[in-house]
Amino acid sequence: MAVDSNMNILIVDDYKTMLRIIRNLLRQLGFVNIDEATDGSMALEKLRNNHFGLVISDWNMEPMTGLQLLREVRADPKLKATPFIMVTAESKSENVIAAKEAGVSNYIVKPFNAETLKSKMVSVLGDF
Repeated sequence: MAVDSNMNILIVDDYKTMLRIIRNLLRQLGFVNIDEATDGSMALEKLRNNHFGLVISDWNMEPMTGLQLLREVRADPKLKATPFIMVTAESKSENVIAAKEAGVSNYIVKPFNAETLKSKMVSVLGDF
């Protein structure tokens, strides 16, 4: 199944620079409907009010971390099937394990480029 480049993607990060970088990478990959949230609670509200085909979230955020956001998404019957990619600067194995246990679809360690993002998205969503 081909991925629809018009699908809505939500990027979540408390650093505006990172939001801009991910938005630009997604645009390079042909995606246009990109929304953003600067923390987990804002992201959760947007997720509950709109349909997103993918969430790309930073791990380290306050007050709600990316891991807590992921757990909330997986606990919500309407949202639990939403593909979720976690972005982090840390590649500690306990973080990867915690994210996998919480139901993360894939994991990206910063820094990364469009090619890395695309390969992670393809593994979660299929070819585009």
